Amino acid sequence: MIKCNLSTLMGQKKLKISDVARETGIHRNTITLLYKEEATRVELKVIEQLCKFFDCEVGDFFEIIDDQQN
Repeated sequence: MIKCNLSTLMGQKKLKISDVARETGIHRNTITLLYKEEATRVELKVIEQLCKFFDCEVGDFFEIIDDQQN
């Protein structure tokens, strides 16, 4: 399973979904789906924008976790 660390990154900077949407130009719904880890598809452009905004690498944004841990 792939885990999205958007909520953690946002929490570290005390940002709201609306803040990230406004600053990146990414649709609020897309950010909400990533935040809640409900997204099934993400465009590479969106990942690139978010990584630039949070000054992180793709590996910081996403991680693979063992399904058996859940």
